Amino acid sequence: MYIIIVGGGKVGRGAARDLIDMGHEVCVVERDANTAWSINNELGEVALLGDGAEIHVQRAAGMNRADVVVACTGRDQANLAVGQTAQTRFNVDKVISRINDPRNERIFRALGFTFTISATTAIVSAIEQEVSAGLTRLTQLRSTAFILAELAIPHLAPAVGCTVRELSLPSHTVLALVIREDDQPEVPGPNTIINAADVIVAVTQPQHEAELRMILTGES
Repeated sequence: MYIIIVGGGKVGRGAARDLIDMGHEVCVVERDANTAWSINNELGEVALLGDGAEIHVQRAAGMNRADVVVACTGRDQANLAVGQTAQTRFNVDKVISRINDPRNERIFRALGFTFTISATTAIVSAIEQEVSAGLTRLTQLRSTAFILAELAIPHLAPAVGCTVRELSLPSHTVLALVIREDDQPEVPGPNTIINAADVIVAVTQPQHEAELRMILTGES
């Protein structure tokens, strides 16, 4: 299949890596030049520099022949624009859209998006179900090799004061949710700063769990 991914952050890059390994043809549309260069350096010439919400960039990416379009930028408005154009202008059969703010899910559904992914909704649901049992490993994600892991950040942890971008996270690992001291959840971005007493919910593989714990908390 030919799959276009709009947004080359951790989510988009990780999806591209896995899809390429599975033998699919992939194009990642990314508007940041450094990120696009990094993707090409890692995965081969698969990244197209440009704003994925613009028609001429979508044409250049070959959206007219795409089997699947994945809109996974950090901006819901951009994901909505990409998805609508893919469906109405390029007649793409399957459009998958990331929703960063779960309050926007109703809008996506009303506009005909049947394939949506809201990390916040899924992870908070998992927390509600599992955290009361005192589990550090929240759950094994169904039908995948990944787990959700919860880590509380001590006051003298090495990650305190660091941005997500500055952390040398293990491969195939994403910090999916930060729960602040006031119990407010936040979906972290590259510039999110880790504070003491934060609770981090991460998606990782079981073999990387100990390394992740050491990086974030300093504990083995």
